[in-house]
Amino acid sequence: MINQEEIKSESKHPRKQWNEVIKAENSWTMFKVISEFVDGFETMNKVGPCVSIFGSARTRPDHPYYKLAVDVARRLTEEGFGIITGGGPGIMEAGNKGASLYGGVSVGLNIDLPFEQNHNSFIDADKNIDFRYFFVRKVMFVKYAQAFVVLPGGFGTMDELFEVLTLVQTKKISAVPVVLVGSSYWTGLKQWITEVMLGEENNIKADDLDLLPIVDDVEDVVNIVNEFYQKGKLSPNYQL
Repeated sequence: MINQEEIKSESKHPRKQWNEVIKAENSWTMFKVISEFVDGFETMNKVGPCVSIFGSARTRPDHPYYKLAVDVARRLTEEGFGIITGGGPGIMEAGNKGASLYGGVSVGLNIDLPFEQNHNSFIDADKNIDFRYFFVRKVMFVKYAQAFVVLPGGFGTMDELFEVLTLVQTKKISAVPVVLVGSSYWTGLKQWITEVMLGEENNIKADDLDLLPIVDDVEDVVNIVNEFYQKGKLSPNYQL
């Protein structure tokens, strides 16, 4: 029988140490986090049902995906939904533009980044919220969105997409539509999920694939959202 104490006493391997002395977190950090939550909740509680639009900050205004995002936001606005984006340029700007130009609610959840992120000019003045912490911002994205429309993007977009899918899959939030827009961009990812994640490794269930519809047409996005809420109620996705 292996004697754990003997193994421990015989171990000569030095433990790794931090290169610098780690100071205790400033207790005021907690209040910064709480402040962001309070500001976010107070603003978002008044906004009403919205759809979150995700996508790249690097997409230029002359790109077809930018124009598509404007049209998606416009149509969802016409259906009575507000639009939430990350508040920056690219697809985010397009989403806010589609809402703002057509008289809809336009929300921007900005994040303090060393590059890329400056709030766009199409956000309602009283709904432009700045965040220091990604995790607080994500709570606002998820809690108040009745659907998620995901256009092509980079790591940040993938992070937001898979976090939402995980929360829906594990029933930590209400089931809501998640729509991928742009078949040429998303089909390869879904094929890998189907063939490798499900088929080879069995790391998800077959019906999890139903969480990932892929469309190209604006009206398909609107129809998926509207059909879902013919049988579901509009309410925040969870209670804290």
